[in-house]
Order: sequence, then C-alpha cells, then structure tokens
Amino acid sequence: MLRSMTGFGRASVEKNGYAVSFEMKSVNHRFFEFSCRLPRQYGFLEDKIKSYIASKVSRGKIDCYLTVEALDTENADVVVNHTLAGAYMNALRELSEKYSIPSDFGSVSLARFPDVFLLRKADEDEEMLWELTREAADSALDKFIHMREAEGAKMKADIQSRERFILDCVSFVEERSPQTVKEYNDKLISRVRELIGDVSLDESRIIQEVAVYADKVAVAEETVRLRSHIAQLDTFLESSEPVGRKMDFLVQEINREANTIGSKANDVEIARKVVDIKAEIEKIREQIQNIE
Repeated sequence: MLRSMTGFGRASVEKNGYAVSFEMKSVNHRFFEFSCRLPRQYGFLEDKIKSYIASKVSRGKIDCYLTVEALDTENADVVVNHTLAGAYMNALRELSEKYSIPSDFGSVSLARFPDVFLLRKADEDEEMLWELTREAADSALDKFIHMREAEGAKMKADIQSRERFILDCVSFVEERSPQTVKEYNDKLISRVRELIGDVSLDESRIIQEVAVYADKVAVAEETVRLRSHIAQLDTFLESSEPVGRKMDFLVQEINREANTIGSKANDVEIARKVVDIKAEIEKIREQIQNIE
C-alpha cells in the first residue's frame, strides 16, 4: 500500500517497575534520517531504536522521543555529581568576584543546575528495558504506519485522477495531430494557387513538402511512450514497496515526453493541451515528493 512520508505515533507500556513512553513523527526527506531524544542514562537504547525503526521505515526525517520512569524506587539512590557541582561553584565565585555581586548562592541554587544530582538505580536489566522500549515502539509504529497509509490512499486517488486527465489530453493530441497535417496540406495548396493563379500545380512537389511537414510534427512515438510511462506510474501506485524515488524519476520522463510533443506540434490547440498536461505533471510531482 502506498505510504506518505508524514506520520505520527505514540504509545506507552507500564510493567516490571517501569513506565516507558515512545513517540515518533516524520516529515519529507530524500533519504532515511533519524534522531532520538531519550534520558542520558538510557543512551544504550538509541542504536537499537534506530535499527528497529529503519527495518520498518525506508524514507523520511524521523524524530523519536523516549521517556523511561522507574516506578520502583526502593533500590534507587540520588547521588551528587561532585565534579560538576565543584565546577559550577567555582564559576559562580568567579562571577561574583568579577562583577562585585553578592555570593548569596546556596545548595538549593546549586542543585538547580543540570546533572548536579544523578539517579542511580542498581542492577538495571538492559535487555528487559529494550524489550519494554520495543513493545512501546511497536505500538507507536502501528499508529505511525496507519497514518502514513491513510494519507497515501488519498494521494493515490489524487494522482490517479490526474493520470486520467493527462490520458484524455493525450487522446486529443493523437486525434488532432493527423488533422494538422491535412490542414497544412490544404493551406499549402491554397497559398500556392494564390501565388501562381491557374497554372497547374506540381502535385508531387506538394506531396513531398507535406510529407516533410508530417514527419516534423509527428508525435505518435512520444504519445505511445507517455502512455507507457503513465501505465507504469499506475503500477507503482499499487506496489507494497517504497516507490517514491522511482516515481519521481518516471515523472521526469513523462515531463520530457510532454515537452517534446509541445516543441514538435505546430498547432495552437495541441499546445494548449500540452500546457494542461504539464500543469498536471507538476501537481503529481508535488504529491510524489511526500511518498515513501
């Protein structure tokens, strides 16, 4: 199923004396980009989370947020980071002396600085914590992917409607193109008669001239390729694999064929249809930028 690159999911798990909350969101990106915010003491989980998410998501800028709360505090100790506290104290004294301000700071003021107090919980089971994190991440991923697929379904419907419009324009071009040759033939004969009067026409020379013109304005090859590209694009819309990059390349090819038709067809009505085709191609391209 087609997926958007925009998604959001959140889930929590509470067991074994811990409450784990996991949140993830994503926006467009050409590749897979991952970042995770989590408590410093659980930094060992970051690589595991990244590998797990990467196995489920192929593209997008992914931002994850993990919180871990120890519910069982019997074996938890709050300790002072004396090295950091001493550094803060020296800096405060220097500030007081430098600017002649009262050194009225106390232990409460010092405790407000980051990481002066550390929570140490004895014998934490890293594997168990990872299992809890993965359980929360799995539930969040289900919601995240569901949102991506729901958005992808809307994008698919929009792209398919634009494909149909483009194919209608191509049908018009295919019908109109032979008429332009006939009109050129009639105009050429009329113009020659205006110039030479009743003198007999050199039909072979006119036929040759019309044949050259017909060859120059023929767009049958381009319309066939354009139809083929549209059919392939429609196949990608049904794919269960990430196809955003492939679709982006294919849209470039569709646009190339439209440009060629516009440059070859010396006709106002065809030119208008080419403008319509290119407008729809651009709208499809915008949608594809958000497909995984």
